Amino acid sequence: MLAAGISAYDRMERSHWFPGFPRPPYTPGLDMVGVVDALGTGVTEPAVGSIVAGGPYPQGGCYASHLCRAVDTLVPVPEGVDPAEAVCLVTNYLTARHVLHDTAHVHPGERALVQGAAGGVGTALLQLGALAGLELYGTASRHNHALVSALGATPIDYRTEDVAVRIHELTGDGVDVVFDPIGGAAQLRQSYRCLRPGGRLVWFGVAAIARRGVRVIPESLLTRLLLDVRRDGRHAPMTRDEPPAEQRRHLAELLGQLAAGDLRPVVAERVPLREVARAHGLLDRGGHAGKVVLVPDD
Repeated sequence: MLAAGISAYDRMERSHWFPGFPRPPYTPGLDMVGVVDALGTGVTEPAVGSIVAGGPYPQGGCYASHLCRAVDTLVPVPEGVDPAEAVCLVTNYLTARHVLHDTAHVHPGERALVQGAAGGVGTALLQLGALAGLELYGTASRHNHALVSALGATPIDYRTEDVAVRIHELTGDGVDVVFDPIGGAAQLRQSYRCLRPGGRLVWFGVAAIARRGVRVIPESLLTRLLLDVRRDGRHAPMTRDEPPAEQRRHLAELLGQLAAGDLRPVVAERVPLREVARAHGLLDRGGHAGKVVLVPDD
């Protein structure tokens, strides 16, 4: 293993918020980048010594120095790419690309608001949204506003400003798309108020679960449904899972963009594998920008 990502899913799994989550001992970890150490019987590629990326793996397993994975779940990593940056693409950038293009179907010149813009998926949405030609706005804590601005978006302080009021002050009639990975009834209603007529609210995460517990999930599902049936020209399309083969194809494209310098993932901190508890502490406290990444022990 050269790099493994820390995710909100790992945190939920660790906290046993849902029936069916594994009981200790188990190994978390959705995504990884590593060196091919050996091939199984009948497998001829990728070559031993080459670098590959894999995931997302809902069954986990990536917080490890060595792991075994099926060859058809791996994607070659271009030479010279930073493994810690590459692992950010596997879950965060794949998610961002999917909601941008497959759920929201964005077009150049549209306005988009990214809630949680300084997070791992938020920074991915800003970078990919800029490449798609969007006019971007992002909510973040005040200390992350410089980063949001550097990624091409107008920052909004969600702690001190009414986000919907501020969006309408900045745009006149609202944005075409809101990307909301936070969830909760009040949060989704706020995001919906930011939309212009014909706008789309894309809800795709439940970051609020860390603060309010699992009730956020049914509450968010019901709120999204109620908002989507309103006859006011705005709607809330459902995000559907992307087939694994499509994920791998898109991951290869993203890795190519990273190698070309078109993408620059924000790595919050590189934490040695033996300090994984500290890495999860960073996730619990929040406030960091980008993605926390595990790297091999020194």
